[in-house]
Amino acid sequence: MAMHAHDIEKLIKEGIPDARVTIEDLRGDGDHYAVYVVSPTFKGKSRVQQHQMVYDALQGRMGNELHALAVQTSAPQD
Repeated sequence: MAMHAHDIEKLIKEGIPDARVTIEDLRGDGDHYAVYVVSPTFKGKSRVQQHQMVYDALQGRMGNELHALAVQTSAPQD
C-alpha cells in the first residue's frame, strides 16, 4: 500500500521538527517520490548521517508502505 505525500511530510517534520520538506511524486502513482529536506540540524553532519535522520523519521516505512524515495538533504545556506 502506497503512502501519501502529506503522510511522508508529516513523519519527517515530526522526526526533524525544524525541517523544510518538499515532496515530488515522480510518476504520479503515489509510490515513487523525491523528497528534499533542509534543516539546520544537518549542519556539520555528513550526507549519510543526514539521510539516516530522514530514514529514521520515516519509522521503518521505507521499503514497506514507502516503495521508492529519492532523498536530497542540506543545511540552510546562511
